[in-house]
Amino acid sequence: MYWKVQFFIDGVWRDSVSERTIPVLDPATEEVIGEVACASTTDLDLALTAVAKGFRTWQKTSAMDRSAVLREAASLLRQRAEAIAVIMTQEQGKPIAESKTEILASADMLDWFAEESRRTYGRVIPARSEGVLNLVLKEPVGPVAAFTPWNFPVSQAARKLGAALAAGCSVIIKPAEETPGSPAELVRALADAGLPPGVVNLVYGNPAEISEYLIPHPVIRKVSFTGSTPIGKRLAALAGLHMKRITMELGGHAPAIIFDDADLTTAAAVLAAGKYRNAGQVCIAPTRFLVQDAAYDRFVDEFVERTRRLKVGPGAVEGTTIGPLANERRQDALEALVEDAVQRGASVLVGGRRQQNKGYFFEPTVLTDVPLDARAMNEEPFGPLALVSRFKDMDEAVQEANRLPYGLASYAYTRSIRTSTALAERIESGMLSVNHYGLALPETPFGGVKDSGFGSEGGSEAVEAYLATKFVSQGSPAGT
Repeated sequence: MYWKVQFFIDGVWRDSVSERTIPVLDPATEEVIGEVACASTTDLDLALTAVAKGFRTWQKTSAMDRSAVLREAASLLRQRAEAIAVIMTQEQGKPIAESKTEILASADMLDWFAEESRRTYGRVIPARSEGVLNLVLKEPVGPVAAFTPWNFPVSQAARKLGAALAAGCSVIIKPAEETPGSPAELVRALADAGLPPGVVNLVYGNPAEISEYLIPHPVIRKVSFTGSTPIGKRLAALAGLHMKRITMELGGHAPAIIFDDADLTTAAAVLAAGKYRNAGQVCIAPTRFLVQDAAYDRFVDEFVERTRRLKVGPGAVEGTTIGPLANERRQDALEALVEDAVQRGASVLVGGRRQQNKGYFFEPTVLTDVPLDARAMNEEPFGPLALVSRFKDMDEAVQEANRLPYGLASYAYTRSIRTSTALAERIESGMLSVNHYGLALPETPFGGVKDSGFGSEGGSEAVEAYLATKFVSQGSPAGT
């Protein structure tokens, strides 16, 4: 059973001072399954006081001790994965197997950042004069305001918390109100692992009110946000106004380029799994499928066949492979995109409609012959919608791949090393995966370019974003 999700401030689980709450729905049934505390500015002031105190403690904690806490939290997540997966599926909707996979992957992230915390090295720069020592020191930037979305409620929080804690920063984290229970369990694991009070503080509430209060506050020194491009731009502008560091992981519209020399069976299998994971509500999901002429018919047949095999239903039901969307707004948005595309000449090969029953379900959908002026070809669908079109040669494929302002993820399938090397040079995206699904591992960079964001949330680059560089040049005192 679900429960009332509380704040975690200064090491204590507590309700809002105002006692306000927000209902939490199960997207598979549309029923209220619980409630989450809703923050006022009084609650945020308590969190700000706590995070400032927590930073003073955590920045002085040795890298070895920070590493030990993160490792213990990872162990606790693994032990509790089954129970947390049930919570996640209730509030988010994804199949239970996907929920468990996300939690175990989050534990791997904490382990990775545990190791990175012990490697926040500075350096010594050779001096031009005798008796001079030039040092580059890496210091935690300070308290962080972190905002995470509902589509991956634990792993997105683990990325931000893991990197910030590894660097020695304290955090106020605001996950999505639609999915509060599972990220609360991540915070619980960190607290149970021995994290000092105030180092991580958890709040929920009105997103605009919280961001507009926290980001300008002088206690906060860095902002990390994962979400849509329009909201990310507003928060980045607000952070810039107050000279706050930012990491922005925003929207995408990933091209998947399938050349005529590709292994089409593998391409169809891997890309279908990537497209429909989490009901397509994934920022790096392949969306624009660009298929070379000679491979087009066979690829489409195999991809459509795999789409038809998917079983739509509640995530808790055994055998379900695609769960509901997050809310009714997503159903409305996808229906509008499909209708617009069809009116402009696109063909629906499979799906295209919401399921007419309880829950926010939408059929996995494949559209072909979608013109470039269709909304779906220009707006992030964020749902189980695949758009397939033809291309003649590489120049045409690259032109379409780079046409949009998005630049997060991209995919390609080819047996030619020459082709894959050329794509690595020409595709405008933060990530490119060729002939397999190789993105989002803890040890690899994760981030985009152009309107898809700024900075990275994976690999060693993730921790670097939470460190400030200090240069110290020390000369010998006169006469020594």
